[in-house]
Amino acid sequence: MKWGYGSKSRCRQSSVVAVAEETEGIDEGLVESCWANLPLELLREVLMRIEDTESKWPLRKSVVACSGVCRSWRDIMKELVKTPEVSGKLTFPISVKQPGPRDTLLQCFIKRNQTTQTYHLYLSLTQALADDGKFLLAARKYRKATCTDYTISLDANEMSKGGGTCIGKLRSNFLGTKFTAYDSILPYAGAKLVKSRSTRLVGSKQMNPRVPAGNYEVAHISYELNVLGARGPRRMHCVMDAIPASAIKPGGIAPTQVDFPMDNSGSSLPMRFLRSKSSRLEKSLSGPIETQREGSLVLKNKAPRWHEQLQCWCLNFHGRVTVASVKNFQLVASPENGAAGPEHEKVILQFGKVGKDMFTMDYRYPLSAFQAFAICLSSFDTKIACE
Repeated sequence: MKWGYGSKSRCRQSSVVAVAEETEGIDEGLVESCWANLPLELLREVLMRIEDTESKWPLRKSVVACSGVCRSWRDIMKELVKTPEVSGKLTFPISVKQPGPRDTLLQCFIKRNQTTQTYHLYLSLTQALADDGKFLLAARKYRKATCTDYTISLDANEMSKGGGTCIGKLRSNFLGTKFTAYDSILPYAGAKLVKSRSTRLVGSKQMNPRVPAGNYEVAHISYELNVLGARGPRRMHCVMDAIPASAIKPGGIAPTQVDFPMDNSGSSLPMRFLRSKSSRLEKSLSGPIETQREGSLVLKNKAPRWHEQLQCWCLNFHGRVTVASVKNFQLVASPENGAAGPEHEKVILQFGKVGKDMFTMDYRYPLSAFQAFAICLSSFDTKIACE
């Protein structure tokens, strides 16, 4: 049967969306017999229309609802929904672990709550600097005697260190000048698992206490001494352990997580401890296995220019930043002793203040939302030696 573009087609498409939303959360076995037997060509055509038309949030929740109806629907939707690198869209939770689009900056914003020491990341739905946004990630700050930890979670309300929705963390040194970002899931084939007791913080409630949590180093962020004092911008240096330096070149590839791996119990929660061998984890990645041997991508802050009339250091944020702050920055790739090319002028991540507790965060390939959020969280921390 061939689908047309008339009202009947739209009506059936709407009916499928309604069914998907009604069956979301129902036991898959109960739905399987009713909806899994639809002709695959018909089902694929309808789901393709939904993926094309429901392109922005909140309408995009229909795509997520359809993927939860049954296994056959889920398999088709996973095939139709492209990664953010290709589509520029964030659809499923795993999207926050995947690199952003190559050609444009994906616009987001961060809301800070200084009372609860929490930070919430949202996807911007409009060009306005303040809108409701689509929730992506949350983080909570934990102060210790010798360091500061930020746990990063998929849940806006559950950010405890042992929570099942925590997907990583950020840790600082005592001075707040050096940070390490950890991923709870294998970020690339061959990544080193950190097994020290001091880093066994994430997902501890879901695992055997005798086994260390899945903490993989994905980034090292450092802030240099600001010789200009409060008047000058901070100097940042980010080593992205999980991204090869070649990723910024034309045709370069960054490792991409395609799904949250399943554990032995069949759970897909990101923080379930994975007892299987690394070869099983590597199936959840795309991209070349040996890329990390080439050397990691290094990011540095773009040098600002001194504005004589304003008497301050300035960067062009193209209207995305409205409040002067030492926290504002733009990151570009560092040539690292090589010849600088056009790819080293392109802004990969920019972060800036637009209100008392409101900040914009825009990122692109090869960074993911999770990596960009971790870098921006480091800017919130007090830096005794830099200010």
